Amino acid sequence: MIDKIRLILALLLVAAGIGGFYLLGDKPAVLRVLSVLAGFGAAVAVMWTTALGREAVNFIKESAAEARKVVWPTRKETIQTTGAVFALVLVMGVILWVVDFSLLWFIKLILGRSA
Repeated sequence: MIDKIRLILALLLVAAGIGGFYLLGDKPAVLRVLSVLAGFGAAVAVMWTTALGREAVNFIKESAAEARKVVWPTRKETIQTTGAVFALVLVMGVILWVVDFSLLWFIKLILGRSA
């Protein structure tokens, strides 16, 4: 139950930060942005103390560890793959143009209209 209260408090802090942005409409933009950032910062601090917040932090850590394991393609592989994609798009464009032109010709032939 305490986690639910903390989550509601975190949502209220975010709402307060956003509300502060609009309430400080006549103040400099820096203060307005700081109001939003303070609301979000306080919400994150409260959220961090909940079970959901700890799970989120653990998920982010695991995601970063998995991202470090990714093997990125070399420049040569990237250029080759990009070239293959462009070639395939060109071939498919020509095929679709031929099919479209053929269907147009066939429909005109059936309807008895000349080009």
